[in-house]
Amino acid sequence: MPLDATSAEELKVFVIHENDEWVEPLRAAFKALGTPFEEWHLRDGLVDLTQSPPDGVFYNRMSASSHTRGHRFAPELAGATLAWLTAYGRTVLNGDRALQLEVSKVAQYQALRAFDIRTPETIAAVGSDLIREATSRLGFPLILKHNRAGKGLGVQLLRSLDALEEHLVSSAFTQSVDGITLVQRYIEAPEPFITRVEFVGGKFLYAVRVDTSDGFELCPADVCQLGGDSPVCAVPQSQNKFEIAEGFNDPLVPHWERFLAANDIQVAGIEFIVDGQGNAFTYDVNTNTNYNPAAEAKVGASGMRAIAGYLTDLLNEQYVLNGRVAA
Repeated sequence: MPLDATSAEELKVFVIHENDEWVEPLRAAFKALGTPFEEWHLRDGLVDLTQSPPDGVFYNRMSASSHTRGHRFAPELAGATLAWLTAYGRTVLNGDRALQLEVSKVAQYQALRAFDIRTPETIAAVGSDLIREATSRLGFPLILKHNRAGKGLGVQLLRSLDALEEHLVSSAFTQSVDGITLVQRYIEAPEPFITRVEFVGGKFLYAVRVDTSDGFELCPADVCQLGGDSPVCAVPQSQNKFEIAEGFNDPLVPHWERFLAANDIQVAGIEFIVDGQGNAFTYDVNTNTNYNPAAEAKVGASGMRAIAGYLTDLLNEQYVLNGRVAA
């Protein structure tokens, strides 16, 4: 769709994305609040640099896994759109820096380290021979994963050189869309779960304990719990796979909040795992975060309502700045 000022006669929230299903809970939250909003679906489009963008609040939900839905260049188009919005001083949540980190785990890990946040030992490699070299440096067990991923793309646990060689020549081995495979030391947890910590407005919202017994494809969105028939992401379903951890108070929370603030990220889900010695390793930052409604319903929480409320507050500030009265 053309991205220009002609579609906006009133101040509104603009949601930049490429996945209709993942936005549905946000649509419902906006409608409940009466918040005017418009979606910019960037599977394709125009960015008219001869025009100024509309006024309003812009929320970027571009996903690193867009290519799995046939939207190969959606992140690049989002980058062009965010550059345009930023140049005109528009209010943007999860802007260009957030997009940079969304599409590169290498960039994520380097940014996290600046805030004393431990990440797993990782080597980035291009090509099977250099993957083999990286494994010889790290040893086994290890994990292979895509640098530009989402949904646990390319994640494979390997415990031996024979398993590596078998995997590299199998159909299960796929290249990251950017060509970079991460070879990562496997963190052995005493129990099969990881924790995903959600932030809205750059502040801690809640944490979710995620059962990894069925594998590493851990998208929490409801549509992703449909199993093999899901057109969005086929994730094995298990009972109580996602459970909100009540009373969560990890000492890493202020570190993560400072990391988010420094990288201009307002909405994110950050995943970490704890080994048998109690060491916490942060291994993924999701700036296009989704929530599991079944887990939220048990404790009366709603990540999408929190996002919608935060965006609505920012929109109301824009009405004041523009000398208008909110409807």
